[in-house]
Amino acid sequence: MFAQLGELSLDTLRTFEAAARHCSFTAAAMELGTTQPAISQQIKRLEGQLKVRLFDRVYRGIALTEPGNRLYQQVAEGLQCIESGLLEVASQGQHEVLQVATDFAFAAYWLMPRLHRFHQAHPQVDVSIVTGERAHAMLRSDTDIAILFGDGRAPGNAQSHWLFDEEVFPVCSPGLLKGHTLPLTTAALRSLPLLHLRSGQGNRWFDWAALFQALSIPVAPAPGQLRFDNYTLLIQAAIGGQGVAIGWRHLVDGLLEQGLLCRPITASVRSVLGYHLVLPPRKRRGPMIERFVDWLMAEQAP
Repeated sequence: MFAQLGELSLDTLRTFEAAARHCSFTAAAMELGTTQPAISQQIKRLEGQLKVRLFDRVYRGIALTEPGNRLYQQVAEGLQCIESGLLEVASQGQHEVLQVATDFAFAAYWLMPRLHRFHQAHPQVDVSIVTGERAHAMLRSDTDIAILFGDGRAPGNAQSHWLFDEEVFPVCSPGLLKGHTLPLTTAALRSLPLLHLRSGQGNRWFDWAALFQALSIPVAPAPGQLRFDNYTLLIQAAIGGQGVAIGWRHLVDGLLEQGLLCRPITASVRSVLGYHLVLPPRKRRGPMIERFVDWLMAEQAP
């Protein structure tokens, strides 16, 4: 039985699956906690055992050959079956732990205020939340579900489900606008202190220059005395009355309802980006994951 496996080890197949999924020996090494030369050596040994080339070495990376792609589909499915079987056996009579990765702002302002409803419906499932700002760092081997901000495209062979579109608008503390008649005119934004998010997020988040342009405000925004590399800190500064922030609707709606923030103008701008669920290839199935995905989709439904 299983004669073709020969002396192949599970570690070798895991290495091949990770390298094929990432199309990168370096990324596979980071995921598996080893080095790029070690990954390369294991793949070379596997190709020797099978007597077939699995990867083409191309400019700045690797690409699966046709036999390599066929093997990848079978190995990925087989590892998923093994993972599901191990999870099912290990979780019998125990609390299940679901690892969810997302950015800190989404965790703090959208997920955490709602998570008690999931626990009420599924008390046997414990949710472990891991936060980060880079997609590749959140899609680790132990991640069950990632909730990412972007255009909806999933990296590698992961599976993506769109959660919701986003729109942006200025927000600030009600105390900052004492003595003003609301709503303000759009042009009045020029006279208010603006809180800035540093350009590290510039390819993903609206900045004030883009928002002024979208709102047809003809002058450039003021540079601003406060700049942040963390959206959560920026929003806390806005709540503290230190200036006006760019609010993303699904992140600040709860703060608006609580009266901690208000909208100085009524205009808003639709973003082409939004939040989406990403399921790593080996985590696409499983009752626990399906329950959490169903709950997330129900929470965002109008």
